[in-house]
Amino acid sequence: MTKLQFLGACGTVTGSKFMVSAEGTRVLVDCGMFQGAKKLRLLNWDPFPFDPAAIDHVVLTHAHIDHVGMLPKLVREGFQGPAWATPVTVELARLTLADAAHLQEEDAAYANKAGFSKHKPALPLYSVADAERAIEHLRPLEYDRTLELPGGISIRLQEAGHILGSASVHAEIPCNGERVRLMFSGDLGRYDSPILRDPAPGSAADYIVVESTYGNRRHPEGEGAQEVADIINETARRGGIVLIPAFAIGRTQALLYLIRDLKGQNRIPDLPIYVDSPMAIAATELFCRHVEDFDEAARAVFRETGACPLLCPNLHFLRTQEESKKLNDVRFPCIIISASGMVTGGRILHHMKHRLPDHRNTVLFVGFQTSGTRGRLMLDGAREVKIHGEQVPVRAQIRSLESFSRHADAAEILRWLQTFPAAPRTAFIVHGEPDAAGALAEMIRKSLKWRTHIPEYLEAFDLDADSRPAGRRRGG
Repeated sequence: MTKLQFLGACGTVTGSKFMVSAEGTRVLVDCGMFQGAKKLRLLNWDPFPFDPAAIDHVVLTHAHIDHVGMLPKLVREGFQGPAWATPVTVELARLTLADAAHLQEEDAAYANKAGFSKHKPALPLYSVADAERAIEHLRPLEYDRTLELPGGISIRLQEAGHILGSASVHAEIPCNGERVRLMFSGDLGRYDSPILRDPAPGSAADYIVVESTYGNRRHPEGEGAQEVADIINETARRGGIVLIPAFAIGRTQALLYLIRDLKGQNRIPDLPIYVDSPMAIAATELFCRHVEDFDEAARAVFRETGACPLLCPNLHFLRTQEESKKLNDVRFPCIIISASGMVTGGRILHHMKHRLPDHRNTVLFVGFQTSGTRGRLMLDGAREVKIHGEQVPVRAQIRSLESFSRHADAAEILRWLQTFPAAPRTAFIVHGEPDAAGALAEMIRKSLKWRTHIPEYLEAFDLDADSRPAGRRRGG
C-alpha cells in the first residue's frame, strides 16, 4: 500500500509531521514539535503514533522547532536513518536542536529551583545529549538535486523562501505500477521579501500538501519600515524600551536588516540594540556566512559596504545569562530582541516579567501568535499573563506588525499554487488553525477549481487514483 499520513500540523500551525509509505519504505517529512496550547504541548510527551525504528528517512523542510524539534526524541526512541535537509538547514538545525535542548534543561532546572512545576522533579522533554545524537543524523541535500531512496521513492528540494535554507519537498513514489508525485510546501515565504529569495515555482504534482498559516488573511500593504520607525520613536520619547519577542531564525535577521536601514537614513535614533538569544546570535552569524544565499538587493548591500547587511551600529550580542540579567538594570531607551517569538520559553520570559508592568515600554510582536500562547493572550487584550507561576500585569503598549511574518498570506499562497502546470488530484490543507485552513480551502476551490481536503490528526490516505481515505489510525 502507498500511503500518506498526517501526524501533525492538523488544525494547528505546529507539530508538522507527514509520513509517506511505499514498497516497505517509510519517509517522514518534518519532525516538528507541538507548541501553544497545553493540550498540544502534551502531545510531545506521548509516544509517537508510529514506531520510530520503522522510519527509514526523514526529510526536513527548514530549521524551525515546529518542523525539526522532535528529531532528538525520534532518535532516542529508535530512529537510525539519515535526516535530509538543505546544507544551510543542516547548519541551522544543529543550532536550533542544541538550543531547544539547552532551554528545556534550563527551564526544568529553574522550575525545580522555584518550585512552580506540578511535576516533582520537572524534566526536559529531551536532553542536550539527545540533541547531540540527533544532530549526527543530519545529512545535506542541495536544492534541485534528486535523491533516490529505497522503495523507488525520489526526493527533491526546492526554494521555499521562508527562512534561509527553507525548502518545499517534491517526492515521487511508486503506486499501482505508476509514479505518483507529491509536493509538500513546507512553510512558504513571501514574494519580494527582504534578504530571502522568492519561492520557486511548483513542480508537477498529483497531490499537494500546502500550509495555511495565513490562509484567511492578507498582509497589510506598505506596512513595515515606517511603522517600526514610528513605534521606536514614540517609545523612545516616553523613555521606554522596545521589547521584541522574535523567532531566532528569520525574524531576528529581518529586523536587524531593517533597523540598519532605518539608522542609515536617520529615521530612528542610534539606540542600543541588544540581541539576547544565543541561538539568534549564532543564526545571525551563520546568515552572515551565507550572503550568497541572500536575494539580489541584500547581496548588493554587501558588495557596496563589504559588511554583512544584518549588522548595524550600536548592536550588542548577549551570549551569557549574566549579560542577560544585566539588562534589567538598563533604564534608557533601547531595543531588546529576544526569543522565543511566541513568548513560550527562553530569555524573553524574564524580560517580560521585568518590562510588562511599565507603561512606557512597548512589546512589538512581529510574527504569528498561535492560540494558547502568551503572545496571543497579550494581543487579545489580556491585562495580566502568567510567567513562572506569577501573574504579571500588562501595562506596556502591545503592538503587532504582520508584515514581518515570513509566511505567505492567502494571496501569496494562491500565487504559488498558480505556478503549478496542472491541477492536482487533491490539495491537502495543513499547518493552519481551523478558520485559516477552511478559508484557504474555499479560496482554492473557487479560484482554481481544485479538489481540497483538510485532514484530521492521524488521518491516512491510500494514494490511488481517487485518494481514498484510509481512516484515522496509528502509523506503522
